[in-house]
Formats: sequence, C-alpha cells, structure tokens
Amino acid sequence: MVEEIIEGVSPTRMELLDIRKKLVLAEKGHKLLEEKRDALVEQFFDIIDKRNKLSSEIMEEFKEAFSSLISAQMIMGEKEVENIANFSKDFGEISFDNYNIMGVKIPKINTEKLNKEKKLFYSFFDTCSKFDESYKRFNYIMNKLIELADYEGSIKSLTVEIEKTKRRVNVLENNLIPKLKGTRKYIEMQLEEREREDFFRRKRIKAIMESKKEIV
Repeated sequence: MVEEIIEGVSPTRMELLDIRKKLVLAEKGHKLLEEKRDALVEQFFDIIDKRNKLSSEIMEEFKEAFSSLISAQMIMGEKEVENIANFSKDFGEISFDNYNIMGVKIPKINTEKLNKEKKLFYSFFDTCSKFDESYKRFNYIMNKLIELADYEGSIKSLTVEIEKTKRRVNVLENNLIPKLKGTRKYIEMQLEEREREDFFRRKRIKAIMESKKEIV
C-alpha cells in the first residue's frame, strides 16, 4: 500500500523538522481528543441512566396522580373538580442558563422564578383528600418534568459534541497523522538517498584525485 504524503512538500531538512513538530502536535491533539471523547461518552451514559430512572419514576407518579384525580372526580364530580382547578395559581416562568462539561455548554433550566409555594389555593371544605393528594402529586410531577427536560437537553448537547469529537479523532487518526508519517518517511528517504549519492560522488572524486597524484 502506497503511503499518502502532503502535497507540495519539499524534501529538505527544514521541512523534515517542521513535519516532525506537526506530527508531535497532531498525536498530542489526537490523545487529548480521545480522552475528551471517552469522558463525554461516560457523562452521556451517566445522564442517560439518570434520565431513564427519572422517567420511570414520573410514569409511576402519573399513574398515582391520575388515580387520585379519578377518585376525586367520582367523589366531588368532574365539574366541581374542574371549577376548583381553574383557580390554581400560575406555575411561574422558567429561563435558561448554561453549565460546562468538558468545555461543552449544556443548557440548564433556571427555576428561580417558578412559584414554589406549597400553600393550597382552595378550602379543605370544598374538596376531599383524594383531590389534595392529586394536587400534590401533579405539583411534584411538574418539578420532575423540568428535571427530566434538563436531562434531555444535556443528552442532546452531548450527542452533538461526541459526534464532532469523533469526527476530529477520525480525521487525525485516518488522515492527517498517516499523511504526516508518510511525508516524514518520504523526506527521510529522499535525504538518505541524497547522502548516499553525495557519499559515492565524494568517493569517486577522491579516487580520481588519488589516481592523478599517482600519475604525477
């Protein structure tokens, strides 16, 4: 298999020194990118695991919350439950920040402006215990859904960065580094060939000079 070399390269000692420096930098960069890729993949699967556990928890909470809601509707009537629910307080607003994982900006939901008051907005005399339970469970679920959205955002950002890092690793591993090595080998061979030619030329000149001395 013919090794690829960098086009337009001159087989000189200065060029050889430059190629060797570039190769050292490329190999260091390749190692760092591999370490970054592996760290990002580890973080990715850690978040995937947390996301899956939280998702399962939310599904179970939804089952319990809807079960309580249905029971409340049966006791109070659907219309009464709907009327009271219409007086529920605004949940508030969310904004977005960022945090850093291995130099990757990950979106983070800021919940500082959310209404975190746990006070009930209705009278106990107007409802039943199942309604109270349903209200508390859906409040809990809302907060957990925000947490789940954070995980999903992290997964998406990490997926994009992992793919970018993989491509860079592959370019260095399969293209740039082999070309630099091939170019280094090519220049070294050219320089060695020149040295051999110079050696034989000097040898011939010496032989000619010595033969002339003998004649004289």
